Amino acid sequence: MRLLSRYIVAAHLPPFVFGASVVLFLFLMQFLLRVLDQLVGKGLGALVIAQLIAVNIAWMVVLAVPIGVLFSSLMTFGRLAQSHEVTAMKASGMSLFQMMLPVIISGAALTGAVFWFNDAVLPDANHRAKTMLMDIQRKKPTFALEAGQFSTQLEGYTLLARWIDTSQTHLRGITIFDRRDINRMTIVNADSGYLRFSPSYRYVLLELYQGDVHQYARQRRGDYRYIRFARQLVIIPAYGFLLERSGEGAISRGDREMRIADMEMIVRSARQQQQVHWQNIEQAVSQHLDRLLGAGHVLAPSAWPEQAALLASHLSTIGYQYNDADRMARQYEVEIQKKYVIPVACLVFVLVGCPLGIRTRGGSFGMSALISLGFYILYWACLIGGEKLADRQYASPVILWSANVLLAAIGVALMVTTANESLSLRAVVRRWLRSSA
Repeated sequence: MRLLSRYIVAAHLPPFVFGASVVLFLFLMQFLLRVLDQLVGKGLGALVIAQLIAVNIAWMVVLAVPIGVLFSSLMTFGRLAQSHEVTAMKASGMSLFQMMLPVIISGAALTGAVFWFNDAVLPDANHRAKTMLMDIQRKKPTFALEAGQFSTQLEGYTLLARWIDTSQTHLRGITIFDRRDINRMTIVNADSGYLRFSPSYRYVLLELYQGDVHQYARQRRGDYRYIRFARQLVIIPAYGFLLERSGEGAISRGDREMRIADMEMIVRSARQQQQVHWQNIEQAVSQHLDRLLGAGHVLAPSAWPEQAALLASHLSTIGYQYNDADRMARQYEVEIQKKYVIPVACLVFVLVGCPLGIRTRGGSFGMSALISLGFYILYWACLIGGEKLADRQYASPVILWSANVLLAAIGVALMVTTANESLSLRAVVRRWLRSSA
């Protein structure tokens, strides 16, 4: 029995790695296509791009592992059924549950591993990914000149070079327009020069030869200066061309960049604020009634509409604060539930994939991939739908478990019907309804 268990687990490993890798590759391609326009032309090094991909792979792994489990369960048990190994195991007295037990244990271990990764590693990776993308968006495109074309990449300056070598360092026929001063225009001409950045990339250094400087006032005629030079160094500020990395606490963390413990603190604080707002509502109503019907004086009926309007305005303000606190609490409660729901999918997909692979004999790649895609779409439709309902305050955040509950029920029904081939799924449902009645 132990040897067969090892054999089944070993048969699961290659399709699991293959299936998870394919899904990971698809997510990676989708991500690169989405951020490609933000990376092109920024002059980013290979190390920076590799770091950006590495920190984004974290969320891809969390989504790829469950679908890899489903794919491997379908493919492995489908092949075992095709080669009649399932029949041989049954003939030797091994039940379907015993065949699935090593895979169930592996799925439970993966559930724990994905949960730890989801709570301990993913938040920091998401925060670093968001910070890197914001730093890249802030970086200006790589400074480049085209011969005979005006360049306005340097703020406050317009630069023209009529000839440029391939290394973008040696220039000829240079004209520089300094537009920083609204009252004065400065034009610098030079026969040739050399362009380079300062070591900090904060300045462009232009070493010019054989040229002149024309400077005149925009408002006062006759205020004109002319200077000839043989060699001159022009220093132009060039902020933003170097990728500047933000510090750890420079950008606040969102709900997907926090651990469960941190989000639970926010939820408790929001719920406490709700209680305070509710007490304020009760106090406002009580004070209003005392003002209208208090002992010793009663307001005239003509004053009631004004008092009612004041109360309604006050209650409306408190009500908005109450709803804002509820929305914040729900937002983080939904994210907390997702931290648990997605890892548990590893175990749920085992319950679905193993019996379904036997029934469909889906040992081929195409059949396993097609069935996996169908269940994947169903799972995420339930999960995303539940998340939307919870965020919009139509349902409790616990509704996110509906995807796991539905697929677990399908998996148990498939296990029962596959273990007892004489029973159909309809018969199992009828028997369950009779027993529950």
